[in-house]
Amino acid sequence: MSGKKVILITGSDLADVALRMLEDYEPVFTGRQPTEAQLIALCQQHNPVAILVRYGKITASVMDAAPGLKVISKHGSGIDVIDVEAAAARGVMVRAAAGANAAAVSEHTWALILACAKSVIPLDRRLRAGHWDKATHKSLELEGRTLGLIGLGAIGSRVAKIACAFGMKVLAYDPYANTVPPECERVDELKDILMHADVLSLHCPLTQQNKGMINASTLAYCKPGAILVNTARGGLIDDAALAAALRAGTLRWAALDSFSSEPLSTPHVWEEIDNVILSPHVGGVSDASYVKMGTGAAANILQVLQTSSQTETTH
Repeated sequence: MSGKKVILITGSDLADVALRMLEDYEPVFTGRQPTEAQLIALCQQHNPVAILVRYGKITASVMDAAPGLKVISKHGSGIDVIDVEAAAARGVMVRAAAGANAAAVSEHTWALILACAKSVIPLDRRLRAGHWDKATHKSLELEGRTLGLIGLGAIGSRVAKIACAFGMKVLAYDPYANTVPPECERVDELKDILMHADVLSLHCPLTQQNKGMINASTLAYCKPGAILVNTARGGLIDDAALAAALRAGTLRWAALDSFSSEPLSTPHVWEEIDNVILSPHVGGVSDASYVKMGTGAAANILQVLQTSSQTETTH
């Protein structure tokens, strides 16, 4: 080891420019999908001053294994994998690279919406099997339809702007948003947005209050034939209830980029459901966002460590 203080990176790589930002520290990579036991062992071995979180969960036990820990910085915007209350109790700062992947996630959201509305996957499969469905197929035209957004942060706001280019009406439900973009009409009750949305897209963080918010009761409010897209967090949806709605045809399509348990293992509930599109939580990962998330996470670490150092010096 170099003698430098350690920054633990829960992954196997980081953008080169972000690594150069952290050159005064020793980076230690955990590898992909580290377990709690592995994280604890590495913390006990290296006592990192910072943890840069790409994969895995940072629990109270992990924090306790690193008494010198000052900051936990997320490589992205979602901090639900970090025990924020435990960090606060231990005086450990938690930071996120807010907005760094907004363009990537909003683009992926629209890729999924369009794939559902235009039946991209089933048409491809049938054509490869020798069928020519031109005379019988009708896709869903988005112009004049209603997009319902749950969550109106950096990502939801970008999705709203793109919807306007398609000529869609945009309804937004976000009780925590102080302002609403001019493209959106605010809705105060969740059931109201479910009742009117032809396409429903989730863009809110996962909390104890909204866990399982899309369930049998709320799905009952949805318009028949609606499309549901989730590029936020899997825990927002009750999988069994969504699967039942898709099988019954209550929903036309769903597209999921995140899951309550990751990585998605087999067997799983979606294997036998044809009207769902799956992607492995890659919405926020693009060539550009990889760099932006890395540099954002690194900048957050440096800011906290610099402030901590100055405070210690004055005392």
